[in-house]
Amino acid sequence: MNLSLTENQVAPENSEEISTNLLFADFNQDYGCFSIGTDDGFKIFNSDPFKEKMSREFDEGGIGNVTMLYRSNFLALVGGGRNPQFPPNKVMLWDDSTRQIISELEFRSDVRRVMLRKDMIIVLLRSKCIVCTLEPQPQKLHAFETCDNIKGIGSISTESESGILVFPGRQKGQIQVVELNQLSSKSYFFSSSNQDTNSNTRNSVSDSLENSEPLNQVLHPANINIIVAHTSNLSALSVSSDGTLIASASEKGTLIRVFSSPGGVLLYELRRGVDRANIYSLAFSTDATRLCVSSDKGTVHIFNLELGGENQSTSMTHDNSGAVSTRGNRQSSLSFFKGILPKYFSSEWSFAHFRVQSEVRCICGFSPNRDYVIVICANGVCEKYSIGALKGQCTREWTRRFI
Repeated sequence: MNLSLTENQVAPENSEEISTNLLFADFNQDYGCFSIGTDDGFKIFNSDPFKEKMSREFDEGGIGNVTMLYRSNFLALVGGGRNPQFPPNKVMLWDDSTRQIISELEFRSDVRRVMLRKDMIIVLLRSKCIVCTLEPQPQKLHAFETCDNIKGIGSISTESESGILVFPGRQKGQIQVVELNQLSSKSYFFSSSNQDTNSNTRNSVSDSLENSEPLNQVLHPANINIIVAHTSNLSALSVSSDGTLIASASEKGTLIRVFSSPGGVLLYELRRGVDRANIYSLAFSTDATRLCVSSDKGTVHIFNLELGGENQSTSMTHDNSGAVSTRGNRQSSLSFFKGILPKYFSSEWSFAHFRVQSEVRCICGFSPNRDYVIVICANGVCEKYSIGALKGQCTREWTRRFI
């Protein structure tokens, strides 16, 4: 996610609230690592145990997007900050083993976000979603129109057996769910015979990617479903690694809805809180049995998604007394009046939550399993929390500074 200050924001009085050098932070596909972009380069860290794995500095400018491909040497870079290292309308495919750009994709508008799979690269622009093959000379497979997507909201399943891509629809509150037909499971970048590592030349793909027709010989037309998820604009999306579940939040930030994929059936309606909030991240656990949510309130909420959750003990104690759902999430003591009282009283609340130390903007993910949450904060701090099976108690395991 973009952790830099936007144009209409000012730096907070407390200098510890945000690291002015930090432009971007995000996890890799399995949350085992995370990357950051700064005003003078980028860094890669192992999530747990916390350890810096890589640091690259550039003399000329900053990096506003660093997308990892699991733990491989290949990264997608986009320039950012006041003095971008690369044009913000270009995606640079970087091979860190040679420290060279091996390919670049140019578009007519600034790149908002990049997502990678072993066979595809997905580029989110402000009003389009572009899908290309991941190879030294990327070929465009699909182009989809979206509503205004300045945040670059989108998500894609990571398991090779699935190919579910989600991003905003053309109308506010809508989700486009795309079933991408599978390419070869081979990733072209992992074949050394396809790339001359001693060459200083790079493959360039122009902005014709944005307007050219899909290559039918590479991929069949995608199957698209529309989910009317919210009445206001989306603020966050996430799809489980196996592509079976989709989570969404709107700009109101009070409700998180979970849908089945690809059918789009509403499975769960989860309540983060009553007050409006900006949702910064949604993340499923690897087994898709839990969902964690971070917001501008400085809190992270954890919801159970499986029936008969291990946290459904009636002895659970919370700030607000109430019932416990079959999944172990909290409910109002009046939830048995479902269908009579307003929907608020039948909502499910998180079974566990915690507040980060500095109460700053943050993103979260489960690592190494569903019992632990890693949090990356805008003030340059990374924290690990354990989620207790009894009463949903959360414990801070450690705090580390990464910038």
